[in-house]
Amino acid sequence: MNRKCLRITMTATFPANFLVDFIQKQAKKLGLEGTAQREEGDGQMVKISVCGDANALDDFIDAMYAGTKGFELHELEVEPFLKDKEYRHVFRVIE
Repeated sequence: MNRKCLRITMTATFPANFLVDFIQKQAKKLGLEGTAQREEGDGQMVKISVCGDANALDDFIDAMYAGTKGFELHELEVEPFLKDKEYRHVFRVIE
């Protein structure tokens, strides 16, 4: 299995339940681990740290683009990173 980790930053007008109802659900469906949280302030920025199989991560990014079609997506940045903590095979939403 080819594992990697990505840090994804999205800026858009998100509904209140977007992190749990969409991002966490997609991550669990694809067997990914990591965290997602809204940035303090206006709540328009979401930061995601996600690790897993490279193919599943590609599917996750595709889902992020597809899932934000109804929103005004201002930015979506994806960058690789070295896993800096143990996620214990779970994807959590930090509120």
